[in-house]
Amino acid sequence: MLYIFLPLVFGYLIPISNDDTLKRINSHTNRLILVILSLMGLSLAGLDNLNQNLSQILKYTLVFFTSIGFFNLAVLPLIDRFLPIKSENKKNKVPLTTMALESLKLIVVVALGLVVGLVINIDLSWVDTASEIILLLLLFLIGIQLRNSGLTLKQILVNKQGLSIAAAVIVSSLMGGVIAALILDIPINYGLAMASGFGWYSLAGILMGDALGPVYGGASFMLELLRELVALMLIPMIIQRHPSTAIGYAGATAMDFTLPIIQNTGGIKCVPIAIVSGFILSLLVPILMLFFVSL
Repeated sequence: MLYIFLPLVFGYLIPISNDDTLKRINSHTNRLILVILSLMGLSLAGLDNLNQNLSQILKYTLVFFTSIGFFNLAVLPLIDRFLPIKSENKKNKVPLTTMALESLKLIVVVALGLVVGLVINIDLSWVDTASEIILLLLLFLIGIQLRNSGLTLKQILVNKQGLSIAAAVIVSSLMGGVIAALILDIPINYGLAMASGFGWYSLAGILMGDALGPVYGGASFMLELLRELVALMLIPMIIQRHPSTAIGYAGATAMDFTLPIIQNTGGIKCVPIAIVSGFILSLLVPILMLFFVSL
């Protein structure tokens, strides 16, 4: 599995200054995510005992979500206590429904792939190979995106709150992953890998699916998507009193998808902290996942 990490490294080594080129890369990345998620749906259709496997996906999702969420919300308030952030008292309206629909449409893509695989009697033996090829290209483009996100190493290292939040999320998530693995009686390294998605549902589901099969891939996708949907509701509710907890629970999405909510409800001072935390977590998702599944 470690060879899959190489395209991410190669992509990260490529600096791009042209905004139009970066926009095209972002657009291609989004399209590839949709394609590979539809292939995930096809993979699910090819499983034997589909009803039993879907039940297992739901079980894994709920156990990991509960365990990881418990530890996240137990540890992150410590950052609020010892490294407080002064948020602004803002009451701006945020488009939660629109953002939630944006996330939910990816479930529709997976579901359509599943329906097509069930309705049309076709050979699905090619799906795993196609998914792996597209995954390599996707990781290459993600590496380029991370390199050209605008953050320098100095900006990351001097932001103590962002570093602390990311560290708290990583430690607490891995603790939750171990407990979930023990509850489900699965290998500990699988639990650690499942806990390393940090809210990046598309990539987490794809990586876990490629490494451990569609059951783990589907569970990881649903786990991180559920985390993001809860974050959309939780951030406006707690960011005034617990900004670090709100930013941390957003996970990797704090640097992009949930950033507008963090800014609108927590103020501009929360933005650089959220970007640093989200960037670190985004960078570590493929690194930690690939490391743990290779053990």
